[in-house]
Amino acid sequence: MNSVRNDSRLFRPAKFNRPFLQPLALGIVGAVFVGLILFMGIMDLRRIDRTLVGVLENRGLDIIGIIQRLAQENIHTLVQAHQQGVRSTFAPRPSANSSPQKLLVTALTELGREVDNKWKSDDLSAGYLKKFAAENSLWLVAVLNERGEAVFQNRSLKPIDDADNSSVADIGRGPFDFLTRISTQKGIPFIALRRQDGSGTIVIALDPDGSRYWATKVSIESAMSEMGGGKHLVYLVMMDEREMIFGSAGEMPPKFAKNDVQIAQVLAGTRSVVSRKIDFQGKSILDVTTSLYLNNKIVGIARVGLDRSSADKILTENRNSIFMFTFFVALTALLSVWLLYHDQNRHLAGIVEMERQLEKAERLSALGSLAAGVAHEIRNPLNAISMASQRLKREFNPVDQGKNEEFNALTGVIRDEIRRLNNIIEEFLTFSRSRKLDLRDYPLTDMLQKIVNLIREEAASQGITIQTQWGNTPYIIPMDMDKLQQALFNLIKNAMESISGEGSITLSIENSDKDRLGIKITDTGCGMSSDEIERIFSPEYTTKEKGLGLGLSLAHEIIRGHGGDIQVTSRQGSGTTFKVTLPRAKSN
Repeated sequence: MNSVRNDSRLFRPAKFNRPFLQPLALGIVGAVFVGLILFMGIMDLRRIDRTLVGVLENRGLDIIGIIQRLAQENIHTLVQAHQQGVRSTFAPRPSANSSPQKLLVTALTELGREVDNKWKSDDLSAGYLKKFAAENSLWLVAVLNERGEAVFQNRSLKPIDDADNSSVADIGRGPFDFLTRISTQKGIPFIALRRQDGSGTIVIALDPDGSRYWATKVSIESAMSEMGGGKHLVYLVMMDEREMIFGSAGEMPPKFAKNDVQIAQVLAGTRSVVSRKIDFQGKSILDVTTSLYLNNKIVGIARVGLDRSSADKILTENRNSIFMFTFFVALTALLSVWLLYHDQNRHLAGIVEMERQLEKAERLSALGSLAAGVAHEIRNPLNAISMASQRLKREFNPVDQGKNEEFNALTGVIRDEIRRLNNIIEEFLTFSRSRKLDLRDYPLTDMLQKIVNLIREEAASQGITIQTQWGNTPYIIPMDMDKLQQALFNLIKNAMESISGEGSITLSIENSDKDRLGIKITDTGCGMSSDEIERIFSPEYTTKEKGLGLGLSLAHEIIRGHGGDIQVTSRQGSGTTFKVTLPRAKSN
């Protein structure tokens, strides 16, 4: 019995001896679930980002496509006008009304004015003209004085035809005749700009490459002016492979890195479009770069920058929503795990307590069986010993007075020990029969008064006063009167035993609620520690030197059998209160 009592874990099922894994498993599942939601959210964000990038890309490609179509029409108009015009001069007649032609003449005129301004400031030189011509794809830039002689020029003119015996060393000898011949034979157009004061002329001529560049440039600029700006458009740039600008709108974007593989692929036509997210002038920009097609071939690249602020706002809102949803899912999962862990632990504690109660019940059942066996096996020998001791005392008293007193003392010891053994057996029998109740409605006050009448004299002999506090209400409850009387009697006896010297015991009845009644037994005894309160109803615990100490255990079992319970409050040196709560009789 001691080994069973000292290690209650032996009575627990094996499944409760291992760690409680269900909350951990649920936590892992919850973590996987939250991770899956987060992963799906991130994937959804990427899909939305790709969709928004695709929308902006299509918008940029639409803008570029419209400009390409308009530029192609302008180039076609320029070609027709050139074919119908005079080859020896590119200056339009006053009646010309072609917008691309006007743009081309205007552009070249602006270049001539720039050279003229340098001439006026005496900063002009042949070196400057060479650099200026190279930067603007011009074949010839020459400054002539009022006599038509070349003052500055970017190149020395060689004979245009080897069969021509008249070698012309430079433009200073008959320049206009010379340029007219070149325009007729080589298809090189030129424009001559006379200064307002007649002090000189600026001549600009274009070779075929320069003509293509400037035709493309003015065509694209005309198309861009027709197209106008657009919503979300930050910049638009079109350039050739040398990064010479055909046309631009807005601020110039940062240049590409040298040897950029993706841009090389766009120029080669192996990649249709390249889009990149960049920060430009404090804005989030989607830079879209694609091939520039004119006359069914790639002539450069088109680069458009679109404001991504609206798209970024949509992404931010979706990201916040996903993270907030994930946070609440994770919080719910953690709360669920905690609730399950708390609930399962509570149920597990209940199961363990039920196991202990089952163990206790089995032990008590074994005690009951043992009590029945003890009563059957020991009572008859005890009766025989008792009768024999009585006969010895009655018939075999020694004649000697000294021996007679000793003989009577020994027979008294035998008689007292037989009575003690009989009381032990009676305690066992009573304890084993405590669960078999015959419940009948009976006044609680009448039963308590009987107990007081039985114990009052014994209490008075010990200097203990019994006080009662209940009115005239009978307080009917269902009870097995004999057993409940025994239980309350044991509690009062325990209270008396806790008082050394004079003291008092107070019995009272109070209404706990409409369905239950409370009986309080308060003493002024020595009190108990918290450890003693936890153990006083255990059958194997007792502080008595004699007897088994089953009185409180028996009272506890009887009261529980009535559907009640016992609450104990005590403080060492200040007394103890037992509160017994019992159900009322059900009204018909």
